[in-house]
Amino acid sequence: MDFTSLSFTDVTRNFGRRRALNRVSFRLETGEIVGLLGPNGAGKSTLLSIAATLLEPSSGSIAYGGQPRADWLRGRIGLLGHDLYLYPELSAAENLAFFARLHGLPDVERRVSSALERAQLVDRRDDQVVGFSRGMRQRLALERALLHDPRLVLLDEPFTGLDDGSSAMLVQRLQELRSKQCLVLVATHDLEVIEPIITRALLLRQGKLAPIPPGAGSLRERYRRTSV
Repeated sequence: MDFTSLSFTDVTRNFGRRRALNRVSFRLETGEIVGLLGPNGAGKSTLLSIAATLLEPSSGSIAYGGQPRADWLRGRIGLLGHDLYLYPELSAAENLAFFARLHGLPDVERRVSSALERAQLVDRRDDQVVGFSRGMRQRLALERALLHDPRLVLLDEPFTGLDDGSSAMLVQRLQELRSKQCLVLVATHDLEVIEPIITRALLLRQGKLAPIPPGAGSLRERYRRTSV
């Protein structure tokens, strides 16, 4: 099964007395890369966790191509969050092989080798992840999230710890996902890096969502105007 859109309708999420999301509505279509912007604590990670089926909304509804949540969806979602979901005592190759088998993927060794090449970690394939820099772990975790060719890709601050070369590589990877007609939602503060490749941007502030309109000025300038 597959889907061509992600829709949030009046989604609210409460943590006790704190309201993290307040009646959030938006629609994400195939072939889009949407930037999710906003200050720390605005609710971006909560929104991504709900989209990834890791959290239930307190109210409202989420649909995947018009279909409600179901167990099969998790096999079509790739998530890169603040927790990179890597095992530090395993090597880079062992981490990727573990997740490939977890997804029941064929040709595990081929997929692992291809992912290591994309992450520029071929020469470190047998080294334990505990000795990797933040940028190396970030690159490996991205390939872990994309190993099973997900339909919906959710990225939370994916440029963290990346140098200029690795950031450019990630931008190219995102463009590949768009060409494959994936649905991509990226929460980020790296506005200058993401601006050339996103199709539109949304602002999340104090749990409420608003579009950042196109027009004159850079994405950062329009972000600031919308934030006022």
